[in-house]
Amino acid sequence: MPEASPAPILDIQNLAVSYGAVQVLWGISLAVTKGQVVCIIGPNGAGKTTTLNTIIGVLKPTRGRILFEGQDIVGLPPHQRVQRHIALIPEGRHLWPGMSVEDNLKMGAFPPALRPRVTPNLEGVYGLLPRLKERRHQLAGTLSGGEQQMCAIGRGLMAEPHLLLLDEPSLGLAPILVDEIFKFVVEIVKHGVTILLVAQNIDYALEVSDYGYVMETGHIVLQGPSDMLLSNPHVQQAYLGGSVEEPGAYPPPSQPAQS
Repeated sequence: MPEASPAPILDIQNLAVSYGAVQVLWGISLAVTKGQVVCIIGPNGAGKTTTLNTIIGVLKPTRGRILFEGQDIVGLPPHQRVQRHIALIPEGRHLWPGMSVEDNLKMGAFPPALRPRVTPNLEGVYGLLPRLKERRHQLAGTLSGGEQQMCAIGRGLMAEPHLLLLDEPSLGLAPILVDEIFKFVVEIVKHGVTILLVAQNIDYALEVSDYGYVMETGHIVLQGPSDMLLSNPHVQQAYLGGSVEEPGAYPPPSQPAQS
């Protein structure tokens, strides 16, 4: 008898979100299994960042459920979701530029329950990111783009996340730094953190992730193991500039349900 699949750490069901009269998400469903990297890819304006902001509680859905570790968290404010060990690394890093690297990291442990563990958690972050230890007294605003991104990720890790939401971690970085950031994403998972990654750098995102969702105009139009998506004709044509040598070798993306 085959083993049952593990329950997902995050299970989003029929989620709809609007900005006023403008609907952005149209009943999306997705799941993230513990210990994996799952990515959401798609063009600008598809609703990827909206999805992360709804998971963390910045936006409220008009419909749907967000189950985290088996509990519906839709009614919880953002700070209580952080207390349940969900952390968001937003697009653009959002560091405090006039504060030191170490003080920025400590802000990730702001919830009272985490404050007694600031010192060991700092050492854990410095162990993963030794460059931050070298720069710990430097003002965050004087760091390079790649170092600022590492600082933002390190700040998120200070919250002891079970689920880390990463929004465009490679945005605006030089190619050599992009490679470094995505290698670090893989390293984080080895330390027991599950990651939901949003990225426009689609080839990297699919290379480091286990499973992926393609989002277009607020709908999930395609999903599957990342290696399958990487070779899918729709993904190749729409996002990677490839050509389809064997039309029909893979099924076309499913049509979004009408809401």
